[in-house]
Amino acid sequence: MKTTSKIRAEELRPEYKFDYVKARPNRFAGRGASKSVVVLLDADVAKVFKSADSVNSALRAILAAVPARLRRRGV
Repeated sequence: MKTTSKIRAEELRPEYKFDYVKARPNRFAGRGASKSVVVLLDADVAKVFKSADSVNSALRAILAAVPARLRRRGV
């Protein structure tokens, strides 16, 4: 495939030029570093659970009630 206008590899197009002088570190980097999973709750469920701790404690109570053989199968 032949193009009429060739752009040299070391040249950037104007839309890709970035002023690194104004760059700042990403303040959100590292927040997701732990092994966490994001789950979206439906609105009616979110009204009951106001924090991640309350959701986790409810799920742990359910896990304690489920027999171990079912938990191993992923049911």
